[in-house]
Amino acid sequence: MEQWLDFAKGPLFTFAFLFMILGLFRHVVLQIYYLIVRKGKRLRNAPWKKIILDTLSWVVPVKHFIPGTAFFSSASFLSHIGVILVPVFLADHIVLWEGFLGLNLPSISSGFADVLTLFTIVCLIILFCCRLFVGRQRAMSGTMDYLILIMVFLPFASGFLASHPKMNPFSWDMMMLTHILSAEVLFIMIPFTKLAHIVLFFFDRISGLHWQLRPGAGDKVADALFGKEARV
Repeated sequence: MEQWLDFAKGPLFTFAFLFMILGLFRHVVLQIYYLIVRKGKRLRNAPWKKIILDTLSWVVPVKHFIPGTAFFSSASFLSHIGVILVPVFLADHIVLWEGFLGLNLPSISSGFADVLTLFTIVCLIILFCCRLFVGRQRAMSGTMDYLILIMVFLPFASGFLASHPKMNPFSWDMMMLTHILSAEVLFIMIPFTKLAHIVLFFFDRISGLHWQLRPGAGDKVADALFGKEARV
């Protein structure tokens, strides 16, 4: 088991992390290419002040909550706090970042990390239950939505159990291996799923540029969807 842990923390972690970074970098490059090459002329007259303010408003997206989804939206927003802070700033993780990236990051205490971890786990369970039992959320959810929640849940749950042996029904080695491998699978999934909004967040917000249609495009879309009688 020790050899498996060394392999998971060493070469496998390096591969998974680089895979994620390169995959996300590809997304950014394609988005920049699309904006500059395909939308270049429109960038000159783009309402950048409005775009920036709108983007910042999504950092705490209270005013963007859809009526009837405040509970789900709040759980989704709050879960991001733990998902960002714990993996990056937990003291045990800082060792990995220092060894792999050479970064000297500040760390959060284990007690605060425990609170954030449990808070995130509760939020993820709420999101899963909402998608499963609330009609509106269930109608909008696919297999990948459930899989993403499970894959985000696993590193948090296994990491918490590994760091609290008295609560862990399994061996420390097994739980730590589960923690590392589930995190690495998540790394590989990120560029191919909705989790890519880690880097696509800003590009998603500038819909004023992305969704500008050419003259006559509306009629063509209507023809394709509903036939010529749908033209206005």
